[in-house]
Amino acid sequence: MRRLLSLLVCAAALAACAVGPDYRPPPTPAGAEAPLVSLNPAAETAAAPPDDWWRLYNDPLLDRLIGEAFAANADLAAAEANLSAARAVLQASRAGRYPTTTVAVDAVRGRDPITNEILEINGRPPFTIWKLDDLFNVSYEVDLFGRVRRAIEASRADADAVAAARDGLKITVAAETARAYAQICTLGEELAVARHSLEVVAREADITAARYAAGANAEFDVVRAQGLLAQVRATIPPLEGQRRAAFFQLAALLGRTPAAAPADVQACVTAPHLTALIPVGDGAALLKRRPDVRQADRRVAAATARIGVATADLYPKISLTGFYGGAAFTLTDLTNQLGQVWGIGPSISWTFPNQSLPRARIRQAKAGADAALAVFDSTVLQALKETEQALAAYSAELDRRQALGEAQDRARRAFDFARAQYLAGALSQLELLTTEQSFVAAESAVAASDAALSQDQIAVFKALGGGWRRPP
Repeated sequence: MRRLLSLLVCAAALAACAVGPDYRPPPTPAGAEAPLVSLNPAAETAAAPPDDWWRLYNDPLLDRLIGEAFAANADLAAAEANLSAARAVLQASRAGRYPTTTVAVDAVRGRDPITNEILEINGRPPFTIWKLDDLFNVSYEVDLFGRVRRAIEASRADADAVAAARDGLKITVAAETARAYAQICTLGEELAVARHSLEVVAREADITAARYAAGANAEFDVVRAQGLLAQVRATIPPLEGQRRAAFFQLAALLGRTPAAAPADVQACVTAPHLTALIPVGDGAALLKRRPDVRQADRRVAAATARIGVATADLYPKISLTGFYGGAAFTLTDLTNQLGQVWGIGPSISWTFPNQSLPRARIRQAKAGADAALAVFDSTVLQALKETEQALAAYSAELDRRQALGEAQDRARRAFDFARAQYLAGALSQLELLTTEQSFVAAESAVAASDAALSQDQIAVFKALGGGWRRPP
């Protein structure tokens, strides 16, 4: 017993060791944690962005839609199920730290070959008997080389990676919900501009037709005005179709059927606007916040732990096993000392000397770790690239929107002057129509720029990686 206890103490001490490399956070590429180079002080600030970035729009309807999407989106529900499965695998790996126990009870009627052989030796004929067994088995793997420990580390890192994937999907759901809502609103604005343009062009076409009837214009002027009217009218159906498509996209994100899409969103005809500069933070905070970077980091940790699992197969696997129970031909013998059986002792298994298979698995695990590390570097670069691209596109669209606004104001003034001169007879119909076309095009360009600006803002927030943390 003393020797057995000594063996157990030594095994417990050795179990604290584990073969294979320990995980260390992979270094980021040089300059990855520096301030973002595309920061525009006129539009963004280096302050840390809030997690619930959509609240910066001060739009209660948008807040409600994103909250509903988080609760009802089918893709998020699938991601939660995947996370539950990964956590179940982790629990199964943790079970390797404890003894495994089994209880077996058998009752078989027939002829036992060993009993028959004994009877034949004694000159007695075989006969049919009951064979009864009850056995309690215990087996405990002494984790001398850390195989179980490394397996738990790998499963834990896998579960963390699945959780990060769930968080990344949550970012996508928030951004796509905001994107669909903004598209519905901005398309409503574009439709309002198109219908206003149609009213202006229709009114001028009526004036042209009336002047032609009075003999003041040529038929060519009437045909030209009607052609412009048809051209403006043709821009409306595509906008209506795009708006309905965005409406159905929003319904799917909310976990609703198209027939149950939220009707109150259709009243939105103004693009959501920010009331302050966009807080973007810096590169270091970005890498800590984005779930895809965290997912890649956890994949590196899991791959590193699997090297230890494969390395442990080079060494003996030692288990302590024991059993207690009974074996007899009658129920009375099964319950007394005559039928009792028991045993305890070590069990050693070792793939030796042919270790080609475990060494091949080690090489495979190391290659997987190298691949995971390369994916981590690529993910960091991709995160920085997406953020810089989103900031650059947003800044450029802001400049474009400002220029288009100035052009719209001048086109409106030019059209007002031209119409007054035309009514006074100082300007031709062709010059009026040319000025009118410029004004209609300027209004449409401004509405399209508002739509692009909203989408660019949401792309910036999505690239910054906010929206996945649970509220307090």
